[in-house]
Amino acid sequence: MNLGLTGKVAMVAGASRGLGFAVARALAKEGVRVSISSRNAEAIAAAAAAIERDGGAEAMAMRVDVRSAEDIQHWHEATRDRFGGLDFLYPNSGGPPPGPALQFDDAAWRNAFDLLLLSAIRMIRLAAPSMAERGGGSIVLPTSSAVKEPIPNISLSTVMRASVSSLAKALALELAPKKIRVNQLIPGRIRTDRVEEIDEENARRAGISIEEQRQRVWATIPMGKYGEPDDFAAAAVFLFSSAAAYITGASLQVDGGLIRGI
Repeated sequence: MNLGLTGKVAMVAGASRGLGFAVARALAKEGVRVSISSRNAEAIAAAAAAIERDGGAEAMAMRVDVRSAEDIQHWHEATRDRFGGLDFLYPNSGGPPPGPALQFDDAAWRNAFDLLLLSAIRMIRLAAPSMAERGGGSIVLPTSSAVKEPIPNISLSTVMRASVSSLAKALALELAPKKIRVNQLIPGRIRTDRVEEIDEENARRAGISIEEQRQRVWATIPMGKYGEPDDFAAAAVFLFSSAAAYITGASLQVDGGLIRGI
């Protein structure tokens, strides 16, 4: 199937590792020129080199702290200068620390807000006019299975990602007249460093081994295993592509059947 992606331009945040890197690499393999960012300058440069080495399209790397409006502005301007415009946006970031809701002070809640919600708003506020100039575009907002079923001990992420989920739906309505599609992509338990950190924390709290903690999680997943980053990336590529041209305001779960809700 021709996905209609060759020659398009995407900005992918939080792309030095994990799901962000997998999405950027998958897009580049489909011929999308990718502008990728991370807080770690060396890591994002290495990610761009790996994408091009794997046979992907041109990759531009930039150090960006998504909590900084100035960093986001500079990244957007640099992307437009390099590639001439923007078609796709994946407003991603790392997650806040795990823990119960009442453990965190105001500063921790503000940081989670800046990291997960305000960063997405800032990126989209810049990207939408750029996409409209080119006749439309697509935004894929990653969230978490926690937006469907709250996950114990990751309260900061649960609350803020639920807000991102609402943002995706609101923007789908607002941006449809400009031919910009907005969809939410919901990972279940995908094998990433972040999931490893959560397993380690939950194992510590339960007084069990990490392997026992994994086995407990796998028992809740109908497919009996964690997903792989490439599984998630393939779904993102679909939502960006012309194959999803009539899909906006949707939520796609990549979870191995984990989420029980209808």
